[in-house]
Amino acid sequence: MRTTITLILATLLLIGCNSVKRNQKFLSQGNYDQAIELAVKKLQKDKKAPKNEEHIVLLEEAFKKAVAEDQRRISFLKKENNLKSKRDVYYLYLDLERRQRWIRPLLPLNVPSENREAKFKFKEYTDATLDAKKVLGDALWSQSVRFLDSNDKMQARRAFDLLNELQDLRGSDSGITAMIEDAIYIGTDFVFVTLNNRSGQIMPRRLEQELLDFNTYGLDSFWTEYHSERDQRIDYDYGIALNFRVIEFSPERISEREERRTKRVKDGWEYKKDSEGNFVLDEDGKKIKVDVYKTVSAMMLITEQFKAANVGGNVVYRDLQRGRDMDEFPLGTEFIFENVFATYRGDERALSDDDLILMDNRFIPFPSNAQLLLDASDNIKGRLKEILRDNRL
Repeated sequence: MRTTITLILATLLLIGCNSVKRNQKFLSQGNYDQAIELAVKKLQKDKKAPKNEEHIVLLEEAFKKAVAEDQRRISFLKKENNLKSKRDVYYLYLDLERRQRWIRPLLPLNVPSENREAKFKFKEYTDATLDAKKVLGDALWSQSVRFLDSNDKMQARRAFDLLNELQDLRGSDSGITAMIEDAIYIGTDFVFVTLNNRSGQIMPRRLEQELLDFNTYGLDSFWTEYHSERDQRIDYDYGIALNFRVIEFSPERISEREERRTKRVKDGWEYKKDSEGNFVLDEDGKKIKVDVYKTVSAMMLITEQFKAANVGGNVVYRDLQRGRDMDEFPLGTEFIFENVFATYRGDERALSDDDLILMDNRFIPFPSNAQLLLDASDNIKGRLKEILRDNRL
């Protein structure tokens, strides 16, 4: 029992030594916040444990060095006077406050071997933090205004990010919300989509609506908006034209062909005889039975119905601001209506499983041209989706 306790104590001591070494490494590498965090976690468990005295000393040193480094950094950043430096100053003040909040609940922390209390020079940073927050907020606002005044899309998108940061910083108000809406409007690429049927054939209205419903193409993008109906208030950036130049239908065609089926099938049984016509007996003296086979046949009349729709055209991308075409892609597909059924004459046993399936089929009225086009809509949309996905604006 005593040996077990000794091993446990030795293990705990080793773990404690390892954590101290790791903390010393953090400190020597300048990773002060990691050193502080590790020490605080150890001390939160038992700050009076003798094994944690080294963590108290390390926490004292790490805190002192972290504060000094942040204050030097703040002094330098205030001289730089740009948006990034103002952002960094604010978050450095938050870091200074955060460290004090970590340590304050642990106080007092005693160092028995030196007969003293650990010293932490705390400071009130509230006013400095609020001042830095205001400076950062004003800078975010000013920079956003400059970006939006440029009326440039990419600058507007940068303004959007800054305004959202400002909203997180100050909370929502009508001024910021209105600016964010302006940034979204200026930064959005508006795309006007048209469908042009130049085939000479009538395209079902439902098919046009499905092709122009860009919500179904999976092109979700925050900064791109597709319209199939023109909004007179919007100066569109790009156009996508779906041009259908060919819509052709083959004649309704019925073809018939006959095919013979033959198969050797079992057709009862008989007693087995030898070459002399005598019955063959088994070991028990009983007559042996054997299967009788015969060849049967049937004549299949196979009927095929066929009608096809061929759709051809292209998709044209156009820069409406510059008045020029950017690219074009072929848009073509074929959809086939096909139905096969059969009847037979003769012995059904000659038919295969596939033949029996055809026997269950029946004549189907041919689809109208409009219905055939609607049936082809998935093919057309699939090709269009492929083009749009591979060529996002």
